[in-house]
Amino acid sequence: MRARLVLLCLALLAAASGASAQDATPPLSLKGEWRQGSLLFGQTTPGAEVHFNGRRLRLSPEGRFVFGLDRDEPAEASLSIRLPGAPEWLTRYPVAQREYQIQRLNGLPPKQVNPEPAMEARIAAEAAQNRKARARDSDYASVFAPFAWPAKGAITGVFGSQRILNGEPKQPHYGVDVAGPVGAPVVAPADGVVSLANPDMFFSGGTLYLDHGYGVSSAFLHLSKILVKEGQPVKRGEKIALIGKTGRVTGAHLDWRVNWFESRVDAQQLVPPQGKP
Repeated sequence: MRARLVLLCLALLAAASGASAQDATPPLSLKGEWRQGSLLFGQTTPGAEVHFNGRRLRLSPEGRFVFGLDRDEPAEASLSIRLPGAPEWLTRYPVAQREYQIQRLNGLPPKQVNPEPAMEARIAAEAAQNRKARARDSDYASVFAPFAWPAKGAITGVFGSQRILNGEPKQPHYGVDVAGPVGAPVVAPADGVVSLANPDMFFSGGTLYLDHGYGVSSAFLHLSKILVKEGQPVKRGEKIALIGKTGRVTGAHLDWRVNWFESRVDAQQLVPPQGKP
């Protein structure tokens, strides 16, 4: 996994000689990479008001926050902080743009690539379920703890790749694919609460979401069996499902995705290379 770029900006002095205390740059630490698909973690003064691209972020009692850079994040993003009684501090950051692989998958059932009109209502309803799971903004602090791989196996698909299905360009791939036999265990990569458990979605088959807090969720697709229920809290390393080949697939694997609300981020940045602690 690409080494994380750590940005530490601890500004505790006045912005300029003779400036008032209100003009001081607020304390800020940021960990992560300003690059498409990254998840960044920050900390500032408790009680501050923080916005990313105009969206107010949830702050922990310790002043911690998190935000994600989408697969297609524009080349510039903004972060602002306002301390009580002080003016807003706004900084714009360049976002490194990524080049994504092209992945060609053939041999899929034609009805899975171009669904029949009769399936449109089902697909729309399932898309709404997914959006609802990604929209949660809970105060679970598990997002700030280390993540682990949810399954072991060869990496057969990576984040962001442009999918060509049966010769037709389709949506990009938002997860990391881990190959494994049907029935192999899937474990929680971090603590969380089950926010969606659907055993049979049209595209993703058995689908499970975990809410890790602060807008961050994990999704697990193509499962053969889901072992937990909606609303159930789970611990990192707990067995939650079994690998399958349900939905639109060419073989058995786990598709693990990480989201910050509707921004799709690269799950592999959160874990060490397979085989390393």
